[in-house]
Amino acid sequence: MIRSPSPGFAIHPCFRSNPFVNSQKSISLPVQIGSRRRIFSKIGSESGDGVAFDAVAYESERLSLDAAAMENMAETAKKELESDPDSGDDPKAWKWVIRKKMWDLMEARNYAMRPRPVHHRIPNFVGASAAAGKLAELDAFRKAMVVKVNPDSPQKQIRFLTLSGEKKLLTPQPRLRRGFFSVLESDFLKPETINEACTSVGVAKYGRAIGLDEKIKVDLIVIGSVAVNPLTGARLGKGEGFAELEYGMLRYMGAIDDSTPVVTTVHDCQLVDDIPLEKLAIHDVPVDIICTPTRVIFTNTPIPKPQGIYWDKLSPEKLQQIRILRELKKRLEKKTGGKLPTGPSEKLPPTAERKRR
Repeated sequence: MIRSPSPGFAIHPCFRSNPFVNSQKSISLPVQIGSRRRIFSKIGSESGDGVAFDAVAYESERLSLDAAAMENMAETAKKELESDPDSGDDPKAWKWVIRKKMWDLMEARNYAMRPRPVHHRIPNFVGASAAAGKLAELDAFRKAMVVKVNPDSPQKQIRFLTLSGEKKLLTPQPRLRRGFFSVLESDFLKPETINEACTSVGVAKYGRAIGLDEKIKVDLIVIGSVAVNPLTGARLGKGEGFAELEYGMLRYMGAIDDSTPVVTTVHDCQLVDDIPLEKLAIHDVPVDIICTPTRVIFTNTPIPKPQGIYWDKLSPEKLQQIRILRELKKRLEKKTGGKLPTGPSEKLPPTAERKRR
């Protein structure tokens, strides 16, 4: 049952009718790539290293790989939903119950925006730009010089506001397939290219890829969510764990600490009260601030933030998918002279490695 909101926290009408509310139970690592700024004037142009970039081929391949990953994630979700979320046999089953209900809700009530359907995505939503505007009014954003933003559709306007506000944008490469993060700076962009730089193709064209040795301080983290509790800051993503891995690696780099604000933007109907704190994993990232199209919520989250990568929770399949994680593990094992633990095996979407050319 949801508790009475604190003063100044008014529940939006769609939050009241949300089926989640008042429910009876809670259901130098890699050598720095592209060290010189890569500027492209048109599709098919060459980088400073003389390597041609085919934007059409890049996006086609990305979409194909994403579709395959989502299809397999759907299969994983189906299997987990068939288990009893209260049995304890599958500690993640309850998360999939909440995710599916939220995706179904957003589609049924037409709160979703393209790309659709929103299932197995960080859902794009009606009012995403308005929520981004609320975020831009935060002191934490206005004062930030470096902002890490997830690459999903509902946060595109935040990426635009970051670059047009003359801040550095740090964004992860899609599903960490080939690398780690890319940095984009407005000083190296023409005004007419900023909008494109906020897309996956634009990040590949204009971004500077960095490794774990990059000396950078991130002032604000923006992550996407499928559902979030406004009273605790507990959050669920789409189920692949990339936000947690990215957060853990930034902790390793010394780029962030417990004081670095974590913000999410969501539709009002993505506010829920049935994310049980006692079932959260040690690596789950809570949020400090929630921005919706209608309000800003400071959660004062009691949930501890992750301190790094929890290797005993990381499956060998996930480790095999992400090269930067394998290299980090190798580095740490060399430094400590011992083997790091590995988490239990699990069924995952197929690795999204790009085809060798």
